[in-house]
Amino acid sequence: MDFGLVLQTDPPASRVVELMQRAERNGFSHGWTFDSAVLWQEPFVIYSQILARTSTLKIGPMVTNPGTRTWEVTASTFATLNDMFGNRTVCGIGRGDSAMRVAGRRPNTLARISGAMKVIRALGRGEEADPGGGTAVRFPWVKPGAEVPVWMAAYGPRALKMTGEEADGFILQLADPYLTEYMVKAVRDAAEAAGRDPSEVTVCVAAPAYVTADDSPAALAHAREQCRWFGGMVGNHVADLVAKYGARTGAVPGELTDYIKARQGYDYAHHGRSGNPDTQFVPDEIVDRFCLIGTADQHIEKLNALRALGVDQFALYDMHDAQEAVIDLYGTKIIPAVNA
Repeated sequence: MDFGLVLQTDPPASRVVELMQRAERNGFSHGWTFDSAVLWQEPFVIYSQILARTSTLKIGPMVTNPGTRTWEVTASTFATLNDMFGNRTVCGIGRGDSAMRVAGRRPNTLARISGAMKVIRALGRGEEADPGGGTAVRFPWVKPGAEVPVWMAAYGPRALKMTGEEADGFILQLADPYLTEYMVKAVRDAAEAAGRDPSEVTVCVAAPAYVTADDSPAALAHAREQCRWFGGMVGNHVADLVAKYGARTGAVPGELTDYIKARQGYDYAHHGRSGNPDTQFVPDEIVDRFCLIGTADQHIEKLNALRALGVDQFALYDMHDAQEAVIDLYGTKIIPAVNA
């Protein structure tokens, strides 16, 4: 199993770079960041610094969207980084929750994501593509062998189907084994129906991880409070699914939708941060299911269960009060045990 580190690009950017260096030293293969231009600093500028100061780490957004930047600009950015540092980028893409809503826009449609994925992938390889204006273009400077894998974030049935049909990878932002099994199956079934080899779609589960010294009630309570924000973030996407499909139609599992009944709005000023006051509706059960919380042995047990369900990478959200400690514990104990 591969391991990734997910950060927000809060200033100073030097700390983001240092944590990514620390992750690489501890056996992490991927470095990811949020991408929301108003809330955080521009990630692609920081990616160049991360790549220059690491040797093997692959980097990318979790996730960008097809509306903040034009498709050829996004493709050129990835292709430039790859030309400078080798093929060490991955384009994670989705509807654009915070990035679009904070700027007063609606998240992108699936049709727009589909078009962007095709164009970014093709241009990143040096192939010709139409970025939406009716004119086919290509980058004459892209070298043979260049590639930009595009991984799609998804929850709903139509998005899962499109991921299986079109994306190089699937990003699932929760670590609940039941829902992971359900959604990985949906993606793989769609890939197979489209004539693809389902194993060619990389599966990445992303969630907060907090390692405790023991499993005492006090230790677990503190860990839950550090990670409760994640249930609120996921709840934004779930609320959209409920509005679209209904809460009890069978289109979306009740295990995913039931917990947002007490949700009462969301302030993006606290997005992705521990102590978010808009996430008190998230029960302890959801934190435990969606995140990795507990002792190192408990993390290892859950990661092995996720791997058995077909997960290729676990990407660790590291927004809490033990950033360095969790990176180090994963490097010294958890990653070696899982990949023994």
